[in-house]
Amino acid sequence: MMYRKALLGALIVAGATSFMAQAVMAAGEDTSEPPTKTKTTSECTDGKVWDAKKNACVNAKKSDLSDDILFQAARELAYAGQYENSIKVLGAVKDQKSARVLNYLGYSNRKAGRMELGMQYYKRALQADENYILARSYMGQALIEQGHVEEARVQLVEIRDRGGENTWAYRALLQSLGGVRQY
Repeated sequence: MMYRKALLGALIVAGATSFMAQAVMAAGEDTSEPPTKTKTTSECTDGKVWDAKKNACVNAKKSDLSDDILFQAARELAYAGQYENSIKVLGAVKDQKSARVLNYLGYSNRKAGRMELGMQYYKRALQADENYILARSYMGQALIEQGHVEEARVQLVEIRDRGGENTWAYRALLQSLGGVRQY
């Protein structure tokens, strides 16, 4: 009987931990830390990514790398300013409807100078997951760049109302708004 209670307790804790991890992911990972640089950004070009198992740059579309590895490589490329390579790698991700993929397609296209296309991807990311606060933050920053400050403030309130006030996504958009909360 004690064994069953202990097992049940462990399952409850594991379930709660899994639920909390999913909630954080749904909110759009708190990406306060830039991605760790790898050989993807220092050695690979033209949509290729570093494959640690093969110890070489590989074509992302022809690789057997997981969506998570491809996404992390694309994020790394985007942070390194290699927006076209990031877009190519994101194109190799199997789950093209993922909010995180759509969000970084928005980010990379916006940073590459294709603002309208970037905004379309942010909107699609929010259609896929309205609670994806990182897309709201990046969309808000894009709105500021376009001079739509009030619309950016709406995104800041949305982030706050979705429980994201203590996240990087909120702080980054708030900083872009001059650090002033005007709800």
